[in-house]
Amino acid sequence: MSASLFTSLRAGPPPPRVALLPDALFFARAVAVPAGCMAAEVAVQVELALDESSPFPLAQLYYGYYWRPGAERALAFASYRRRFTAEQIDAWNRAERVLPAFAAVLGWEAEPASTLILSVPEGLTAIHWDQGPVPVAVLYRPLVPETTDEERARVRDELLKLSGESRKIVDVAAHPTAGPSRSDGEMVFRCGEFESRFTAEAAAALDVRDKAELAALAKARKRDVILWRTALGCAVVCILLVAGELALVAGGFWQKARLIKLNAQNPVVGRVIQDQELANRIDELSTKRLLPMEMISLVAAKKPAGVQFLRTTTNGLNSLSVEAQTNNASEIAGFMTAVQGLPACDKVEIFDQRTRDNLASFRLVVSFKPAALKPMSAPAT
Repeated sequence: MSASLFTSLRAGPPPPRVALLPDALFFARAVAVPAGCMAAEVAVQVELALDESSPFPLAQLYYGYYWRPGAERALAFASYRRRFTAEQIDAWNRAERVLPAFAAVLGWEAEPASTLILSVPEGLTAIHWDQGPVPVAVLYRPLVPETTDEERARVRDELLKLSGESRKIVDVAAHPTAGPSRSDGEMVFRCGEFESRFTAEAAAALDVRDKAELAALAKARKRDVILWRTALGCAVVCILLVAGELALVAGGFWQKARLIKLNAQNPVVGRVIQDQELANRIDELSTKRLLPMEMISLVAAKKPAGVQFLRTTTNGLNSLSVEAQTNNASEIAGFMTAVQGLPACDKVEIFDQRTRDNLASFRLVVSFKPAALKPMSAPAT
C-alpha cells in the first residue's frame, strides 16, 4: 500500500462540495435567543425575525443561520431569491452545501472582542465577536477591481471602527475552502493556517436553499447512505463466506492428510493395545487368584431351603453365575435380596426366569466387589 493512500486514510472523509455565494447579495442580523432554546426553536425564532425585518416575504428569501447550543444569539442571513440566475441555482444541485462566503468563517473559535476581515478582490467583509461563539455583526463593503492598496486599507479601517472595539484582528485574504474532516459529523473550512469548524447540524443550518428541498435532499442522502452501507455489509458477508469456504477446503486437505497418517499408524496402535491387554491378563493371573469356592459359599449361605443349585460358573475374577430351580417361585425374590445384602456383593441380577410344571428355574448372576473376597483360609468377616 502506497504512502499516499495511508495519507488519505489519515486525512479522514473527503471534503464536501460547497458553493460559496457572494457576500454582497446577503444581509445579516443578530437574533436574540432565549436561554434553554433547542435547535428547532432557534429555527423558528430566526424565521420570525427575518419575516419582521425583511422587506420581502420569507417564501421569497434564501436564508440560513449560525447558532451554537447555549449561545444567547443566532446570526441570521438572507438574500432575495431573484438576485440569483437560473444557471446559478441549477449549479447548486451538485453542491452538498450552499452558503455565503462569510458564513464559512463563522465556526472560528474567536476570542472576546475579535474581528475577522475576509478580504477578496470584489470586497471586504468584517465579522465581529464581542462575547460568546456567535458574531454580533457582519459588515460588507464592495470594492472595484481598480481599488488601490491605500483605498483598501482605508475601507478596512472604516469597517473595524464600525464593527466595535477589537482586541484581536485576523485577516483572511481569500475565501476559505472546504477541507477533509475527522469524521462525517463535522465540516471544516481552511485558508492557510486559519480554520473554521462546524458540527453537521450547524453546517446544515448554514445552507440557504429552500428548506423543503433541503429536507428532500437530506432524506435522499440518508437513503443513499443506508443503501451504501447495506451493499458494503453484503460485500463483507460475501468475503467472509468465501473465506469460510476456503477455510473448509483447506481444513479438508488437512483432515485428509491427518486421516492418512492415522490409518498408517493404526496397525502399530493395534499391536500396542494387544500387547497391553496381554500384559494385563498375565499380571492378573500372576498376582490375583480366582476364588470360586468362596463365591459359592457366600451365595449358598443365603439360599432358601427350597432352592436347588444346578450349575455354577465364574465370569472373570469377581462374577459368579448360578443356575438354580425351586418349586416355590416366591423364594427367588427373597434369595436375590438376601444375596444383595452381603457386604462383599456389588450387584445381583436374575435372568432366564421361567416356570414349568410348578417348577421355577432361573439364573442368578452375582458381581462381587474387587478384593472383597478372601481365601477360605482367611474367610471374610
